[in-house]
Amino acid sequence: PQREVKHVIWARNQPGWETGPLISSRAALVSPCRAPGQALTSPHLSPAQCWEVRKRNSSEWCHFIRTNPDCQLEGGFLDYLNGVFCVFPARLLPLAVTLYACWLLYLFIILGVTAENLAFSLTSPLHGVTFLAFGNGAPDVFSAVVAFSDPRTAGLAIGAVFGAGVFVTTVVAGGIALVKPFTAASRPFLRDVIFYMVAVFLTFMVLYFGRITLGEALGYLGLYIFYVFTVVLCTWIHRRQRGDGLAPPEPWEPELLTDAEDRESLGTSSGDYGEEYRPLLPYQETSLRILAAALSPVDYRKWRRKPWYWRLFKVLKVPVELVLLLTVPVVDPDKEDLNWKRPLNCLHVVTSPLLCILTLKSGTYGLYQIQGVFPVWALVALVGTVAAVLVFSTTSNEEPPKYHCVFAFLGFLASAMWINAAATELVNILRTLGVIFQLSNTVLGLTLLAWGNSVGDTFSDLTMARQGYPRMAFSACFGGIIFNILVGVGLGCLLQMTSSQMVVKLEPDSLLVWILAGALGLSLVFSFVAVPAQCFQLGKAYGACLILYYLAFLCVALLTEFKVIRLAAS
Repeated sequence: PQREVKHVIWARNQPGWETGPLISSRAALVSPCRAPGQALTSPHLSPAQCWEVRKRNSSEWCHFIRTNPDCQLEGGFLDYLNGVFCVFPARLLPLAVTLYACWLLYLFIILGVTAENLAFSLTSPLHGVTFLAFGNGAPDVFSAVVAFSDPRTAGLAIGAVFGAGVFVTTVVAGGIALVKPFTAASRPFLRDVIFYMVAVFLTFMVLYFGRITLGEALGYLGLYIFYVFTVVLCTWIHRRQRGDGLAPPEPWEPELLTDAEDRESLGTSSGDYGEEYRPLLPYQETSLRILAAALSPVDYRKWRRKPWYWRLFKVLKVPVELVLLLTVPVVDPDKEDLNWKRPLNCLHVVTSPLLCILTLKSGTYGLYQIQGVFPVWALVALVGTVAAVLVFSTTSNEEPPKYHCVFAFLGFLASAMWINAAATELVNILRTLGVIFQLSNTVLGLTLLAWGNSVGDTFSDLTMARQGYPRMAFSACFGGIIFNILVGVGLGCLLQMTSSQMVVKLEPDSLLVWILAGALGLSLVFSFVAVPAQCFQLGKAYGACLILYYLAFLCVALLTEFKVIRLAAS
């Protein structure tokens, strides 16, 4: 013991003690101010960063991950760091990375399918700019909120918010101009770009001062509310001018989808095919047949006429769609029966509350036991079962009840919980990949997270442009992304604040953050100047310039991440 104490004293007298790594566990065991097995702490000693695990011998990886506080993931159902460094042997690290990459891609599919379901369920019964934008931007917003909840992953949120902004306003907008040259909607474009530039400037100032206060977080949400009010007011004024014959409808008003295209894009149920598929004689289906038909995620008529790649993607989506059908009710006022499926909706009364309680805080509250005996999830299941029996016994298969609209809000809540759970897993697995490859959270956010959250918007906007609606697709590039930055940053920081801590620190961790913010601001300024300069006639030259701009930005960002480009002082 005396030798061990001398070893500690000798270590404290060595140069670099305050900035060096933790001393050996053998010396730490003799600390008189600490219980056995507790890590040695010192006011002058900071724990090692989690990404330093790759610098150590592979035999030490598991112990380092399990004992380092910086390697503890917040929330989530799976411990990805423990899995890759403790479950898989070091020689199978490439296999673990491959499996994680496949799971990452599937998480993006889950987010996309759930967000599509949420957008459809909100667009029909609730009609409104705010809810429609929430449905479309839910993956981005939930990813930002989850990332902001932990200071160690805040760089993911900043990178994703700015990275998605640069990607959508350059690659997607430029791709629309390349696919189909068009005349942009002048007044909506100028309005959206001005609001977006104000939001980017506010975020730039927040990063410059390194903190965001309660008033500033509320200011983000207030600015979005003001944006929604401006959109509604402008639409009302324009419609009134059209009614008085003062405003022409053609120059800037977005086109409307036809009924067939609208049903296809919003994911109409496979059972709705029009009058030619309805039976000649009325008949009543049994509850079992209604439940079986409602739980079928595959339309066999559509399956036969679709190409192979559509079928392959459909096979990947079927498990997600089946789980959503079981847990998320959808109210569709465009249908005669409002999409009322009595046996399935009664099942939703049980499954939707169970889903919410088991996904909130990764099941922490759902697994809590009342008086140490009865679990909360069992109580929720019991109450839901009683409510389902009451609903089933007081309704019929043919006519929806008067309170059917309540199922729309239940579906909204269940979809939001699904997206939140998937976003939590997404942030955790991205942080794990960052530790494995020693990449910053910012570069992961502006690449993988931004690309994954934007891939759905990319395909839908380009498809819309090819079908002859380029102005609508172009407007979505600048209008929809405003919701992501204002609500993502505002709500994410607001939820992180507590009664004792009303300020959230957002200090940029590298030069890459400033390059990212500057690139987004510069792309907006370029479009704000170039589009009116071309009299809103956008062609292939404008699209090519935007795509080349993004490629140049991406090269600069990666060179900065790998320290090829750096400040002179560093």
